Amino acid sequence: MSSDRASLGLKIAAGAGLAFMHLPLLLIFVYAFTTEDKSYQWPPPGLTLKWFAVTWNRPDVWEALSLSLRVAAISTLVAMVLGTLCAAAVSRARFFGRETVSLLVILPIALPGIITGIALRSAFSLSEFPFSFWTIVLGHATFCIVVVYNNAVARFRRTSGSLVEASMDLGADAFQTFRHVILPNIATALLAGGMLAFALSFDEVIVTTFTAGQQQTLPIWMLEELVRPRQRPVTNVVAMVVVIVTFLPILGAYYLTRGTESVAGQGK
Repeated sequence: MSSDRASLGLKIAAGAGLAFMHLPLLLIFVYAFTTEDKSYQWPPPGLTLKWFAVTWNRPDVWEALSLSLRVAAISTLVAMVLGTLCAAAVSRARFFGRETVSLLVILPIALPGIITGIALRSAFSLSEFPFSFWTIVLGHATFCIVVVYNNAVARFRRTSGSLVEASMDLGADAFQTFRHVILPNIATALLAGGMLAFALSFDEVIVTTFTAGQQQTLPIWMLEELVRPRQRPVTNVVAMVVVIVTFLPILGAYYLTRGTESVAGQGK
């Protein structure tokens, strides 16, 4: 009986925690349909779909969305290449200071975003590097690399080194071993890391504020609209888009990485 009560209590606590985290998101979805465009009222005075058409015809929204997608795509590509190389070096090689290198790779995502943003802005200013699309990409890549690295290094450590040794013994060169042995074993981890990095880059606002110059990604556009609102429901419609675009890669990464606890090649 006590076990059943404990189980029920845990379920209630879990449900309360989920409600606390997600009810504000549901409110954003509701206010995207409200007929009131000046203030938030509960319950909403009425529901309408007109704000979706208004948002669709706003060129500033499309410009911000396009910039966010391009930045996230290129940042993710850079992170997948550099994060995979770092993971391979740390997991497969033995050298002095290996754990320190691992710590330094992870550090950018552990630091508050404002510290990373100030550091990047100072570095770009000292080097007289003009603020542009590429400064945003470089800023986002600093923390996207960590996400890819964490996924890749975990998968490398769960992949038996005997597979690589067997491939080499059978006459495969380094490229063939990577293509036919290593890549199939780490592919889902890389894809999951890339999806998480894309989601993280797409909704990043703090580092972007310090590295964007005069450009506006979608989160920066939303922040400006909240400070100086023109049509509040449009901001909520855009927020819905951000939630969906962020949620789908995270969901995909979850399904790609579950059930991968076993070590590939173990016992062979």
